[in-house]
Amino acid sequence: MILVNTDYVSGKELETLELVKGSTIQSKNFGKDITQAIKSLIGGELKAYNEMMNEARALATKRMVAEAEKLGADGIVNIRYASSSIMQNAAEVIAYGTAVKFK
Repeated sequence: MILVNTDYVSGKELETLELVKGSTIQSKNFGKDITQAIKSLIGGELKAYNEMMNEARALATKRMVAEAEKLGADGIVNIRYASSSIMQNAAEVIAYGTAVKFK
């Protein structure tokens, strides 16, 4: 499966299938929330939240790819990511793109 954030794959002619997406909502445990809140007072990278968002992006991508595989896609083009806060200390990450077959 080829994944790109462009609307083409170099050297390939594409047949568009449909929009595919994957999403997840993640939060950290209470202990991590407390340590990150303290860290936010003094500044610096919030590593636990950075890890959480990386894990969320990977899971959302995996779910998007699974949806494309069900369609028999060879790749996904024009991939985008978005995130939003659902509630305090919880974030949604969505990955979406266009599933394609190569001609």
